[in-house]
Amino acid sequence: MPNPDDSRSTPVTPPRHVPLPGSERAAAPGVTAGQPVDPAQRAEVTVVLRRRAPLPEAELTAGRVLTREELGARHGAVPADVELATRVLTDAGLTVVESDAPSRRLRVAGTVGTLSTVFGTALDAVSSTAPDGRAVQHRHRTGGLTIPAELDGIVIAVLGLDDRPQASAHFQAVAPAAATGTAYTPVDLGRIYRFPAAGDGTGTDVAILELGGGYQQADLDTYFRGLGLPTPTVQAVSVDGATNAPTMSPNGPDGEVALDIEVVGGLAPGARILVYFAPNTDAGFLDALTNAAQAAPAAISISWGQNEDAWTAQARTAFDAALADATALGVTVTAAAGDNGSADGATDGRDHADFPASSPNALACGGTRLEADPRSGTITAETVWNEGPNSATGGGFSDAFPLPDWQRSAVSGQPAAAGRGVPDVSAVADPQTGYRVRVDGQDMVIGGTSAVAPLWAALVARLRQLGGAPLGLLQPRLYQAAVAATFHDITSGNNGSFSAGPGWDPCTGLGSPDGEALAGALASTPS
Repeated sequence: MPNPDDSRSTPVTPPRHVPLPGSERAAAPGVTAGQPVDPAQRAEVTVVLRRRAPLPEAELTAGRVLTREELGARHGAVPADVELATRVLTDAGLTVVESDAPSRRLRVAGTVGTLSTVFGTALDAVSSTAPDGRAVQHRHRTGGLTIPAELDGIVIAVLGLDDRPQASAHFQAVAPAAATGTAYTPVDLGRIYRFPAAGDGTGTDVAILELGGGYQQADLDTYFRGLGLPTPTVQAVSVDGATNAPTMSPNGPDGEVALDIEVVGGLAPGARILVYFAPNTDAGFLDALTNAAQAAPAAISISWGQNEDAWTAQARTAFDAALADATALGVTVTAAAGDNGSADGATDGRDHADFPASSPNALACGGTRLEADPRSGTITAETVWNEGPNSATGGGFSDAFPLPDWQRSAVSGQPAAAGRGVPDVSAVADPQTGYRVRVDGQDMVIGGTSAVAPLWAALVARLRQLGGAPLGLLQPRLYQAAVAATFHDITSGNNGSFSAGPGWDPCTGLGSPDGEALAGALASTPS
């Protein structure tokens, strides 16, 4: 007769699993058949938990700023959820290496075999085509995930199992500086766009998110010396093991890193610049944003993205929630609207908005072509940037986010205006009238909407310094009539399916900035 105390004689019922909504993932573009990943290989993933209570739009638009402690206490994870998730995942053979209840994240490690079992998927080692066109090697999965039934409704996202590149940098390098005709330094653009002379960003921080590449201090010293400015304080911050790692290829991610730092440093020379380096995965991107937001800078600049359909629903939801957290902490997040016109690089014949710019919690930044006198600051002409489908400002309407109340009056009457309109604002992005920068020892001219995000982040730093208070979700105030009237309205050009016109449009938003006028209007129309 079997011994009831002998576990070997008692059938063990495997833990019950349930589907994780929104985790369905399509095959990566250009994927080749691969082999199963070694089940003994170690990997780390980010697990996102539900909020204690919703963070409603009304709370974000009201202008109230929460401390990290207040945000965690009101809208972070319930301690009991963290404890339960930690126990269940640990019992399943995983290790929780980091836990942060305020941001609702667990960083979980284990073997690929155990991770695959716990989350109900198979991981293959494959090659596919990255968003920037390169062939890359990575872990790959398709279909949906499952989670232990005890965590149903508690876990809302599991990111990083498939570590394909999630985003591309929205920049375009055209030529060495000596080979171009029209180009501007950040100092020139500060004069052209009338950045407030009374401020230089002193006392503020600007965070920049980077998903590859790096910078060299010698380049920064040379560049800012040439501008007649002191080299700003730049601090590299590692996320999920990524570091400041220059590739020595100016046309690669180094170009993005240098562009972002040099634009912010040239336009807000008094600000401290925090550069968060993270792996180019959905988990790395989210962790970089969350870590940067927890530091509560004046602004976070994001020059990376991809069309909404290229994200899983769970990743979009988790990232949008992190953007909402940032705005609740008083941070303004600026995001590039994309460089591939109204289709945003998709090949399905449809228009797409770029994410994260399409989130209502991001200040979406579109691009123009600018003809101006850098000495006098006089603008001769400013039109929509469009040199073709793969060299044009992104813009359009979101399929994932509804039209926010604060944008409704400006967008009403536009075709296809059922979703959030992109962009909100703009500035020069055409590489033919681009930015003079220094990358890997070379003086270059670079364009793209990735330059507009740091430009607006620098302007936010100046406005934050002058106003003395965090700006947070700035968009509702920008759409107020008295404030919107301060923009340079772009009325000529198109980005493919959409055309510019008076007022807001899905090419250049409200327009490019008049910083002095904007500062005055914001001061007289508080939130």
